[in-house]
Amino acid sequence: MSDSKRGYQHDFAESHAEMYSDEGRVRKATTTRLILTEAFGERLSRSSVLNVGCSTGIIDAELAPYVGSLTGIDIDTKAVQFAQRNHVASNLVFKVGDAMNIDAPDASFDIVLCAQVYEHVPDPMRLMSEIERVLKPGGACYFAATNRLNPIEQHYKLPLLSMIPVSWAHRYLRMLGRGDYYYERHMTFLQLRRLVARFEIEDITSRVLDEPARYEAEYLFSVRKLALARFIQRTAYWAFPGYIWLLWKSPGKPLSRRC
Repeated sequence: MSDSKRGYQHDFAESHAEMYSDEGRVRKATTTRLILTEAFGERLSRSSVLNVGCSTGIIDAELAPYVGSLTGIDIDTKAVQFAQRNHVASNLVFKVGDAMNIDAPDASFDIVLCAQVYEHVPDPMRLMSEIERVLKPGGACYFAATNRLNPIEQHYKLPLLSMIPVSWAHRYLRMLGRGDYYYERHMTFLQLRRLVARFEIEDITSRVLDEPARYEAEYLFSVRKLALARFIQRTAYWAFPGYIWLLWKSPGKPLSRRC
């Protein structure tokens, strides 16, 4: 599961312009807020939130008015500096920080956001251990993750990129002039379940599919793609392209596992 020789992925945002896209990031922030509002209710406005992998801070800035405090950390110095310059609020802080060694005491946060981050760190198991450590008992991690079996890799939009052996992926990128090294390491459904096994899993994926308007998530699927996504989710969940889970740290509220 870990790949310590890989090192850190610095300056990710510099080669991925979508990290500076207000429209796309704002949509994601809105969906995240609606999910958290449903889960935490009035507590959300008093909650301390940590976003690991905050990048340019657009999502954080959108969420800040709805929470007690929000701290965003990222290893990408340039992205964090952009966030500090462009998103200023009294309850919002951005820091250059290591998600595998979070500079915070135990049980510091009510909520941790970890959206599309696990594949970017050298050791995702250590990442999740740190998230558990800094979460308060009864708190939750908003965990959004892409399946390795996603036919179209999300960062480069290339077919099968995350499925093929890493050495082939490097050559694939070079052949298309898209880079020299494929850094990301995605996991399958079963690997993701093992990754988050220390938490109680509340599956939000099916809710978003069943009622996308409820979470302002219509942007995720066209009508045709939504029908296909619902079919895959109900018949072969292990092959679904990505998941949204709330990971509750005991003692959390009683949940029924659906994964």
